[in-house]
Amino acid sequence: MKLDATAAGMFPIAPTPFHPDGRIDEASIDRLIERYRAAGADGVTVLGILGEAPKLEPEESLAITARFIDGFGGLPVIVGVSAPGFAAMRSLAHAAMERGAAGVMIAPPPALRADEQITGYFRQAVQAIGADIPFVLQDYPLTLTVQMSPSVIRRIVEENPSCVMLKHEDWPGLEKISALRAFQKEGSMRALSILTGNGGLFLEFEMERGADGAMTGYAFPEMLAAVVRLQKKGRRDEAHDLFDAHLPLLRYEQQQGIGLAVRKYVLMRSGTLACDAQRQPGSALSATARAEVDYLLQRLQRRDEPLASWLAAS
Repeated sequence: MKLDATAAGMFPIAPTPFHPDGRIDEASIDRLIERYRAAGADGVTVLGILGEAPKLEPEESLAITARFIDGFGGLPVIVGVSAPGFAAMRSLAHAAMERGAAGVMIAPPPALRADEQITGYFRQAVQAIGADIPFVLQDYPLTLTVQMSPSVIRRIVEENPSCVMLKHEDWPGLEKISALRAFQKEGSMRALSILTGNGGLFLEFEMERGADGAMTGYAFPEMLAAVVRLQKKGRRDEAHDLFDAHLPLLRYEQQQGIGLAVRKYVLMRSGTLACDAQRQPGSALSATARAEVDYLLQRLQRRDEPLASWLAAS
């Protein structure tokens, strides 16, 4: 089933597990899938920025995509297809959709600055992959350096019916979500699914501003899914309490440059990944940083009882 603007819930951004020698670790992919499904994921996104997509061969990208599609058993799988040129984007997008993906995600290249450049790029991207493939617009100015105002996003959405979702990762970005929902309310922009990133750092308030869920990669997907469900049920205080318990680790994971290393280390500590290796070039945690993460995990573990009750109640 193809992705549409009704998509909601928790779509984790999956890291790509590697063996220490750089080979893809298929067994860890399978455990990752089991973890996400047990956490209540409504879908998954692969080959994103933190999936180390630029380090993969085309055959590897498609093999990873296929493994997630098979493992998620009908739940939507979104595939990041951003590339320096449209030929590579088209090739992966078509191959992924033929294999059963629900849609693709496209990020703007860092060189774009003027509004006309940005909107023109996405028109060309849709022409390249085909207007029949639904796509997610990735708005991540902190990393991509491309600034998209609410009006520019509205223009992209209105000009391209195949744009069905925004991956919102602006920071600060709460007012942007409110502006986009206001466009919808006044009728100047059609319906659009909004899932948020930034490791979930602002998730509890993003949900209150009108986000439909999370599309990010924090090492505890169970928390992300629970916060989304609690907010949708109007259980605001419980959602914030649960979020607050994870905030120290969330904050630590959001450090520029080592965020993926932290996330993979925690996933390894939990037994989800066999190894926290990244394909080179990649970052690594110092012994001191690992000790700091261990300390944060110990503090989080002491809250296991209330966390378990919140998760069960959500």
